[in-house]
Order: sequence, then C-alpha cells, then structure tokens
Amino acid sequence: MTWGIFSDSSCDLSSEEFENYNFNFAAVPLKIRVGETEYTDNQNLDVNEMLSHMKRFKGASSSACPSPEEWAQEFRKCDQSIAVTMTSALSGTFNSAVVAKKMVLEEFPQKRIHVIDSHSTAGGLVLILRKLAELISEGLNFDDVVDKAQAYTRTLHLLFALGSYDNLIKTGRMSKVAGILANSLGIRAVASNTPEGEIKVLQKPRGENRALSVIAELMAKMKNMAGLPVVISHCNNPVGAQRLKELITHVCLTKNITVMETRGLTSFYTESGGILVGF
Repeated sequence: MTWGIFSDSSCDLSSEEFENYNFNFAAVPLKIRVGETEYTDNQNLDVNEMLSHMKRFKGASSSACPSPEEWAQEFRKCDQSIAVTMTSALSGTFNSAVVAKKMVLEEFPQKRIHVIDSHSTAGGLVLILRKLAELISEGLNFDDVVDKAQAYTRTLHLLFALGSYDNLIKTGRMSKVAGILANSLGIRAVASNTPEGEIKVLQKPRGENRALSVIAELMAKMKNMAGLPVVISHCNNPVGAQRLKELITHVCLTKNITVMETRGLTSFYTESGGILVGF
C-alpha cells in the first residue's frame, strides 16, 4: 500500500523534506498574480523578485488556490493519501482538495483519501505534516493515522507579526489611513489563528523587538511549551527569527525549534520582515 502526504505550498516545505521516508510527498502550488504576471509558488519561484514586483505595482495583487485536478493528480499516485491545507476560513484550498477527493474516489473507489483543514498555515502545517510522517512510520493503519493527526491539529497554535501593511492596504483589507499610520508608528500587530482558522489581533506592540517578546510571552501563556516542537517561518528576516528562537528557548523552555524561510504564498501575505511561529 503506497502512502502519500500532500499539502499546499503555504507549508513552505521543499520536496526534499521527507525524502528519507517511505511515502510520497508534494506541496501543491498556489499561484500569485501581480499585475499581468502570474507566479507559481514552487521551488523555482524567485520570492524576492515577486516581492519587489508587488512593491512596485500600484494595484492589488491576488492569490489563487490549486485546482481540484492539481490535487487529484497527486491523489491518483497513491493507495492512501492525506492532504493538509491552509485554513479554509481564508482560502478555497481545502474545498478544492475535497472536490478532488470525490473525483478520485469515483474513479478509484478502493483508494483511501482524507483532507485535513489545518485552521492554520506555515509552521502549523509543517508540524502536522511531521506528525503524519511520524505516525505512518509507526505502521499505524489509515484510520488511526487520520484520528491521531486530527487530534494533534486541535492542539496547535499560530502567532505572527506582519512585516508591512502595504498588501493589506492595496487589497482593501485595511484602510489606507490606518495602514499608513501603523507603518509610520512602527506598530507590529501580533495576531493568532482562532480555532475556526480566522485571524484575531491580540496585541499591537511598537517595534520588532517588543513584538517578538510578546510572541514568546503569549506562547508560554497559551500552552506548556517545555520540550515541544516549534517552527519559526520568516520572510527575509533571519536576524528577527534568530532573536525569536532565543526568546522562545528562554521563555518557553524548549530547544526543539526549526527556523525556515517563507515561500511565495506566505511571503505574499507577511511581506519582508514578517515572522510566523507554529507551536
């Protein structure tokens, strides 16, 4: 029985992440449109070129989720597939994967396919995918893997601070006056995902150092972090990511921390300087 673990590209992982495991893995790419240019969020994407184009472009940029057929192409390769998507509250990616599941099961009724709504993105997805790899390696059957992965998903949180509000202003999700004021005052709003996968602003500290301290403090309050895994994702901010890693190690009493760079979709939303942490 061949296993497949799949995600959308908001997980920020490369295809090499699970190359030593006995299952197929793929990150199905989203697409980002800036003006007349469409960028595919795969390993060939020049993220900095895309971000530079976004900054120059005066209009609103947009993203598009993978089509059902793109998911179906991956599901057809395996006897047992589990897909993990970014939150359905902010993207149609989950629904697209569910449609693909129905398509493939009509063609191949003997296959087993399950789609998990992470209610998160970036590091949250990484942690779920790594948990799936662990469960499959233990030799559990399909139903047990699904049940344990779903239970694990419900224990996770995501906190983040955007690098800029420019994209929110251009897309109309934030008023121009409020966005310009926040940028000029150096306000780095710290937000979290809700259990429903929506975004909730928790605090509005000024300056990156204070924002990073707030993130570490909130993590310690939200759950007992001792020894637990953490994934920090950053968009062109290795110094801030390292600072946050040090804070988490000290405040949350865990050294099990992965630092990684954001890919296209996550960079599109967080912008340069942005930091996310899944835990």
